[in-house]
Amino acid sequence: MRDSPDILVHRMNDAENKGIKISATLNVGEDNKFDFVRTLYEGAIAGGAAGLVAEAALYPIDTIKTRLQAVHGGGKIVLKGLYSGLAANLVGMLPASAIFVGVYEPTKQKLLNSFPENLNAFAHLTAGVIGGVASSLIRVPTEVVKQRMQTSHFASASSAVHIIVSREGFRGLYAGYGSFLLRDLPFDAIQFCIYEQLRIGYKLAAQRDPDDPENAIIGAFAGAITGAVTTPLDVIKTRLMVQGSKSQYQGIRDCCRTIMKEEGPRAFLKGIGPRVLWIGLGGAIFFGVLEKTKQMLAAKRHPPSERPIEPQ
Repeated sequence: MRDSPDILVHRMNDAENKGIKISATLNVGEDNKFDFVRTLYEGAIAGGAAGLVAEAALYPIDTIKTRLQAVHGGGKIVLKGLYSGLAANLVGMLPASAIFVGVYEPTKQKLLNSFPENLNAFAHLTAGVIGGVASSLIRVPTEVVKQRMQTSHFASASSAVHIIVSREGFRGLYAGYGSFLLRDLPFDAIQFCIYEQLRIGYKLAAQRDPDDPENAIIGAFAGAITGAVTTPLDVIKTRLMVQGSKSQYQGIRDCCRTIMKEEGPRAFLKGIGPRVLWIGLGGAIFFGVLEKTKQMLAAKRHPPSERPIEPQ
């Protein structure tokens, strides 16, 4: 027996006031049953599209940031070849972003359904960490090859992979894996948590879902804040990834000590300007495309003439 319209309106208002289950059109299927497989599938599609567009649009800024962080002392950076390694990076970024969001969305919903309402931020943080771990198996080799090409170590992705493996072994593709997790797990968790919490706050204040430009603005704020906070971790990760077989640094601690001794504490903020700009703009593009793709998938699943009333 179906619920009356009054009951449905009461449930919608109750969920809105509590500020939970914000992404119900993606994450809750017909009859309000959670569909893990569909949520993973649609999350992967939305995440892949968002990651591809954001990475392609802002790659030159990322290259400048990487070269600023990789240079030692007062060395100068080269502004040629700012798209070096783009194609190879997109090949890795597409599945990595798809895996991240594909894991994040259903994990988030499971946790939101399991945790008390006052722990929804912790659910977002935890889902971000789990999504980051799952995608790291692809993201790290992609990042290593990309940054070696950005710093002019190699001319093509295929030669980069071949030479890295021949000189450093398969482990060379995972150079700086620990520092990558040290940077990206907090980054993913913080960025998605800030974004989700800002959306919840906005929805409660405006009494409606954010529109496309508003989603992009919220994403930009989340990205810029997270990018600034995690810049020191990004500097360490970059130094470890681009050092190659020279092994100038013997792990994360040695890298920190060496940078502090030779270049001072300001070196840990190298590239913060391009990084904040890049991730801020990237956040706007990524989350804007992500939410739009999720809306398109929901519309395809439930055409306007057939779409049921769903809780928010």
